[in-house]
Amino acid sequence: MGGIARDGTSGVATTVVRRHERGSSEEKPVEATVLVIAWSSDEPARVGEVAVLPASGAPLILGRGPGATRERRVAFFRQRPGTLTERPPLEASAISRRQLRFYPEHDGPRVERIGQCDLELNGARCDAATLRPGDVLALSGELVLYCARRPALIPPSRLFTSKQWGAFGEPDSLGIIGESPALWRLREMLQFAARAEGHTLLLGQSGTGKELAARAIHQLSSRTGKFVSRNAATLPPGLIDAELFGNAKNYPNPGMAERPGLVGEASGGTLFLDEIGELSLELQAHLLRVLDAGEYQRLGDVLARRSTFCLVAATNRDPKLLKHDVLARFVGRVELPRLVDRREDAPLLARHLLLRAAERSPDLAGHFIGRTDSGYAYPRLDARLVVHLLQRSYTANVRELDALLWRSMAVSAGDHLELPPDCLEVRESRPPDAPPSAPPDATLPTPARAEATPEAIRSALARHEGRVADAARELGLSSRYALYRLVKKHGIDIDERP
Repeated sequence: MGGIARDGTSGVATTVVRRHERGSSEEKPVEATVLVIAWSSDEPARVGEVAVLPASGAPLILGRGPGATRERRVAFFRQRPGTLTERPPLEASAISRRQLRFYPEHDGPRVERIGQCDLELNGARCDAATLRPGDVLALSGELVLYCARRPALIPPSRLFTSKQWGAFGEPDSLGIIGESPALWRLREMLQFAARAEGHTLLLGQSGTGKELAARAIHQLSSRTGKFVSRNAATLPPGLIDAELFGNAKNYPNPGMAERPGLVGEASGGTLFLDEIGELSLELQAHLLRVLDAGEYQRLGDVLARRSTFCLVAATNRDPKLLKHDVLARFVGRVELPRLVDRREDAPLLARHLLLRAAERSPDLAGHFIGRTDSGYAYPRLDARLVVHLLQRSYTANVRELDALLWRSMAVSAGDHLELPPDCLEVRESRPPDAPPSAPPDATLPTPARAEATPEAIRSALARHEGRVADAARELGLSSRYALYRLVKKHGIDIDERP
């Protein structure tokens, strides 16, 4: 295992980058407090990048551009299995060169605002606070950071190779999206299940992507047959044998067509049975023989047949509720992470869902998509919506996230997605066993303000010489985009002077 160390004199926080090679000794991952870029108005392609906050040493500065020669700066990396790829300094135009200072402390890193942008911690304005995993930092609607506890280096992937990864933040070769450690562990488990060539049970809440995981196992396996999918809850109790195993021609009635059944259709491939836990124990018993040796008999047929299928079943119930001898037939077991266990992936998922919505319904969603000069497509999101996505107490996971984005599209008047009115309540984002954040210092109240008048807008723009972000802050708006919407509404020229 090789490594390079960067010290503070280069303007980068002390970081050790290790690149693992096949055959190197394995080490237990070192946990660290990190900041994940959840949203950046100027650099949307940087969502998902990570900065590691050391537990000791001199304070670090976060800000725009490179710092002073010997100044220790927060450095962001693209964190993937076995490697960290260093990224350039932030280019956020509205953020000061010295915006935040982070102090390593025993009970967690302490953040202090030293630049011009207002700082919000979990929606409340503050000047300083001690960070806990799950906290969300927002800088004047320009940059949103998510605080997490995760490995400083994601362990190298033994099975899921870099050729399968895809570009950073994009869907991988399986269509799976996410850069969190939980998602990299899932990819490794799916690859293992595919190579094991045994029956696999998927465990996960509604909306965690169980069918996508089943298709991934099929795609990663050596099987050349079909992928056959069926919701087990829809199997009629009196016809389960006919549905699973099929029937001979003219059985049970003359003229009845021959049917291969789900097991026969999936021979050489994969049969995915979702919600297997909805089958009664009596109906589950019908699977025992075919799961053992692949043998089954079509209704009305005297000869036994053999199917070389692999069963991938899924349930959101406790697996112990399955018939014990059916459960024993599953040699593989994969648990899909909840969205609350990988909150930092929510903005990446939101981007994918909105791009898909814009492709399918361009008249409804297309105007919420922007493009950078390099052609990178990104969703136009209000910072408050991003904060909510990171803090929401999801129960239906990605399905719930998708529905929330559609509600947001329905209520957003401009070209930026806004937080729907029914989501204005504050949600708890930290794990249940995490200590609460230390009370912010110098917390500033945010009184509700009436909409700024055209005269007030023109005056603020004039005082700040057309700098929209500064004028928006003076007017008490959530971001510069809120001011852009008012400027458009009142027909104000940005260059106007009163």
